[in-house]
Amino acid sequence: MPEPMVFDLVRGLGARAGELEVNTLATTPLSGQDKVVEWAPEIEYAIIDNLAIEFELPFENMALTELKVGVQGTFGTFDRGRIVHGVQYLGIYHREDKAASHALLYLLGRQHSDRWSTMTMLGVGDVRVGQSESEAGLLVNHTTFYKVNETQTAGLEVNYKSDRDGGVLVMPQYHASVIGNFGVQVGLGVDKQRGEVARPVGGLRAILEF
Repeated sequence: MPEPMVFDLVRGLGARAGELEVNTLATTPLSGQDKVVEWAPEIEYAIIDNLAIEFELPFENMALTELKVGVQGTFGTFDRGRIVHGVQYLGIYHREDKAASHALLYLLGRQHSDRWSTMTMLGVGDVRVGQSESEAGLLVNHTTFYKVNETQTAGLEVNYKSDRDGGVLVMPQYHASVIGNFGVQVGLGVDKQRGEVARPVGGLRAILEF
């Protein structure tokens, strides 16, 4: 099952022990004065079957802004193997304000047919120790995929975050296996953050699997 481009999984659901992936996502607004490039190299590894970890270093231009760790577990499948589900935890250290936040999401993927599939992620983010519950934000990410052929997939990803720094991102995307275990994902969409105008945004993820 494909993975969303912007809100990446920690390996795919159902990862097997020893799977290793290195990837980097870069996104930037294509209009406006503040054309910051946000990019984040990361490494993902399945330590045992159905349990994977990741380490990520988010940057803004050349400034390291966060330290991020993720853990993802797969519960299993149902509906005759067409549905797979699991959970993902993210811990983030924000270097500017020297504070940590947490996110927890339930993951649900469904293979509707040979070509169509969806991945839905639902949970809470920006949870901090000592804050009120109202300050945490709802996180929703839903992606619909269409398998063009064995090496190419098209997708439409919608990402919503409800807190004060939240907004909506709609990202049509294209995934392709380039050569061997190297693949790319490219996207061009619209980002509307709270209190700001909608902007076109472009994204690229390069992926190497071992």
